[in-house]
Amino acid sequence: MDISKGEARRIALAAQGFGRRWPEQPSGRHLRSVAAQLNLFQIDSVNVLTRAHYLPAFSRLGGYDQALLESDAWGPLRRRRMFEYWAHEASLLPLDLHPLLRWRMARAERGEIGYQALRRFAVERRAEADAVLERITAEGPLAAADFESGSSRSGWWEWSDVKHALEWLFWSGRITTATRRGSFARLYDLTERVIPPAVMGLPTPSAEEAQRALIERSARSLGVATPSDLRDYFRLKPAEADHAIADLAEDGVLVPVRVEGWSQKAWMHRDAGVPRRVRGTALLAPFDPLIWERARTERLFGFRYRIEIYVSQERRKHGYYVLPFLMDEALVARVDLKADRQAGVLLAHRITLEPTAPGDTLDRLRIELDRMAAWLGLEGVRVGVVLSSE
Repeated sequence: MDISKGEARRIALAAQGFGRRWPEQPSGRHLRSVAAQLNLFQIDSVNVLTRAHYLPAFSRLGGYDQALLESDAWGPLRRRRMFEYWAHEASLLPLDLHPLLRWRMARAERGEIGYQALRRFAVERRAEADAVLERITAEGPLAAADFESGSSRSGWWEWSDVKHALEWLFWSGRITTATRRGSFARLYDLTERVIPPAVMGLPTPSAEEAQRALIERSARSLGVATPSDLRDYFRLKPAEADHAIADLAEDGVLVPVRVEGWSQKAWMHRDAGVPRRVRGTALLAPFDPLIWERARTERLFGFRYRIEIYVSQERRKHGYYVLPFLMDEALVARVDLKADRQAGVLLAHRITLEPTAPGDTLDRLRIELDRMAAWLGLEGVRVGVVLSSE
């Protein structure tokens, strides 16, 4: 099957939940629907605007109550709907994904994955990790800072070692995030004290079965994708994903397609919708799944995007925390945003328009900025400079 670039964009946008009418009052049910469609919210602690995991739902629902996400992720255990784990980087995931990631936890527990300092805790430094685990078992949820030398409990080894031990226990699924406190610090607890028993009791599929299910979810969330796109969604290696792609293709779940201008083979989920048009506007977090894979963003939208928070100020081209602006079926601008909470305003330091931006781009962007300001509890918007991209 041959599909045009425009069709590929519309398929991808629909699969990601764009083009729908926003609910007047987004509820927990709406939020969970977005979470189920995307499969995860990537976590990021940068708070110059708001933390990135809050933004994808706003981009698709409008002004929802952030407390709904916090309750689902870190609220009372009886109301917990999500958990934290490494999926596409650190992520918030619906609970039904827990069984599908146990193979990754088992490999981490055996020291087969993770960076070198982490893997050592699976073998030669396991006793130290067990000591950390014993303290959490006895005392309940603890943050990494609770293990610092010089605290009321002295005798712990180097501070970086404690963090590595906690991270290995987290990767291996023995502990998870009970809640967050202060400046977004994790409080770790035993997984069985955080994940509901009904979820913990679900059967554990084989690694191959779980990988197939993850690739199928990736395909649903992406709509149309290359093999590398499908692998990237849950950070699967070729050996973990290619067998699943082949199986799903054989069963007709993945349909081979040729996308105009794409050099790689592509697959479309058999249930993917192909809308005639997509309308709407959205400011996109740097880690929104529509754009987090930068090569795919270029293929779909002809839009080269890089986050510049780690670049020195004099080398930044577009700004510190830049959100692409989606208008209908195109990325038409970049907005360097900051929530100035002290002044009560949303600062758009710099707006950079794409060469193909339509004439009404700034008017529609201003509406979206006003919506965002209201959602963040800010009184208004202040715009700095407006530039045209060369």
